[in-house]
Amino acid sequence: MGEYGDPDDPEMRAYLTRYSPYHNIHKATKYPRALFITSTKDDRVHPAHAGKMVARLMEQQHPVMYYENVEGGHAAGANLKQHATMAAIEYTYLQRLLMD
Repeated sequence: MGEYGDPDDPEMRAYLTRYSPYHNIHKATKYPRALFITSTKDDRVHPAHAGKMVARLMEQQHPVMYYENVEGGHAAGANLKQHATMAAIEYTYLQRLLMD
């Protein structure tokens, strides 16, 4: 709340929802396939945020991909092998996006 504002404060909430990606998804808008990567053990951003965003996109039939590393932390990788896995996922996503 110190960084972004208090969503329980009506004035701050009105401002926050103007730029919130979650609050600005529209069924009629065509979006590129989104990739969300999170970590179960992220101590800075709870993985439920990514899951909630993915659920909302899917609810509106937008294409989306989701990967949750059960280890890692805020950077989603706990060791070199996991960082390599994340890089492979990201590069594969980018390649497929460019080929569509």
